[in-house]
Parts: sequence; C-alpha cells; structure tokens
Amino acid sequence: MAVAYSGGADSTALLVACAEKWPGQVVAIHVHHGVQAAAEVFVTHCESVCARLGVPLQVSRVDGRHAPGQSPEDAARRARYLAFKALAHVGYAQLAIDNVVFKSIAIAQHADDQAETIVLALSRGAGLAGLAAMPARWERDGIDYHRPLLRVSSADIRAWLATRAVPFIEDPSNVDEKFTRNRIRARILPVLQKVFPHFRETFARSSGHAAQAQEILNEVGLQDMDAISATDVRAPTIAILQNLSRARQANLLRYWLKSEFRVAPSAAQLDELLHQVAACTTRGHQINIKVGNGFVRREGDVLAWYNP
Repeated sequence: MAVAYSGGADSTALLVACAEKWPGQVVAIHVHHGVQAAAEVFVTHCESVCARLGVPLQVSRVDGRHAPGQSPEDAARRARYLAFKALAHVGYAQLAIDNVVFKSIAIAQHADDQAETIVLALSRGAGLAGLAAMPARWERDGIDYHRPLLRVSSADIRAWLATRAVPFIEDPSNVDEKFTRNRIRARILPVLQKVFPHFRETFARSSGHAAQAQEILNEVGLQDMDAISATDVRAPTIAILQNLSRARQANLLRYWLKSEFRVAPSAAQLDELLHQVAACTTRGHQINIKVGNGFVRREGDVLAWYNP
C-alpha cells in the first residue's frame, strides 16, 4: 500500500504505523506542490525519514497554484489527486516502486480534520453530502483511498509519534489564519473542546448519520437515473424528469452531475436549473445554465453538461 506523506506529524505517524504493521510492503508518496519556498526542504526531510524507515519514496512535482476564483486549498487538493492518478498504471490502478506494488493509498486526516470539515460545511450551509464530511474509504480513478485515523485526535497522534522518536516538520501554512480551515482550528475547536469535551465523537456520529442518509439518496438517484435516462446515454430526459417531485428532481440532478461529471451545483444554480426544467414545455425552450466549470444545456429531449 501507499501512504500520502507530507512530512508533517500526522502523515509521519501514519507512515510509521503502516511500515511497522506491513514491513516491506509500504511506499510513501510526497507531492511537491511548487508553491511554498520551503518545499525543497520538505522533500529533503521526507527522503531522510524514509531512508531511516527503509520505505521507498516517490516524489511527485505538480503545479499547485490556484487559478483566479479558486481557493488555494482546493487547487492543492486537485493537484494531489492528479498526481496520485498519474502514478497509477493505466488500467491497473497499481504502482510499482522498488518491487512494492499497491492499489490503495492511505491519507492521514484525523478526528480534528473531520470536525473542521463539519464546521466548515455548516458555515457554508451544506446539505447532507457536506455534513457527511470525509469518508473513511472511497474509490477514485481506480484507486482505493483510506483514512484510518478519522477517529483519532491530533493530540493522540502526536503523543503516539513521540514514543517512536521519528522527526517531523511543521508546515507554516497550517497556522496561517487567512485560510478558513486554520481559523476554525485555532479559534473554534479549542472552544468546543472546553464546552463539549467529546465533540469529536459526537460530530463523528452526526456525520455518520448524514453519510447514511446521503447513501440512501444516492441509491434513489441511481434508480431514478436508470428510469429517466435516454436509452443510449446517461442523461436525464426532460419530460420524464418533470413528472418527479421537485425534491426528487433536485436529488436526481445532483446525483447525475456528481456521478457523471464530478460537478456539484450551488444552491442558486440548482434552483435556477429546476426552474428552467419546469418551464421547458416547448421545443424552442433553451436551457443554458452555468454549473461548476461548465454548463447544463438542453440537447433535444435531454439535459447535457458541457465543459467548454
């Protein structure tokens, strides 16, 4: 298996734990985003630690700069997953480094990260998908991803790592409060800890309930998609879509855009799309609504999404 290894405390602890449990079967992947001046120092540190642990290291250099209107965190996240995808063998979703072959990647996000994600989702008025926060396991581009530390606090991870005496680095961007997630970490989580000492566990239960409910909605979306799609394409047929309740239309459209194109419409975009679908009663009625980085358009009797 592979471990996404930044050099920080959390990913270092995960790497050490995996290397101890599966000696000779672990690979470390370090993504060099090309953004911070200290990025080369991070690489050197990771090389040193991996040499000490006897773990092969693959460094992937990407362009993690954000585009206008894009958050730096989102740009970095997208760059990381593109790097992971690029490292996988096409068609096999496997990477071989020093004779170690893997098709799964472990990521060191933990209980505090999960709590931050939930607070961030609440601040943005997210629905069930957002409140479900980060899944413990998921598949993307043929690779299985795992977050084994989601029930472990940051403090416990660091305490465990201290017993192994393995060095780690502190990323200065993690304390820069111009980023919303860092402000949540610095200002909100300490208050929650003081008022609700078990908030990590209760937040995790709530996110689990939301994830379960979202799974049901996804199943309904899939069933509706199968019933409503044109026979030769995975696209909603407008006339049949109109026969569903507005709530079910919304669920189906969200499911279609996410499952087919990995696009999530904003509340305003989805509301406008629903309005246009309801008004689409003549052959001449056109639909052209921006969703994500593309557009939902009418194409004959069905809806289509285009990325210009």
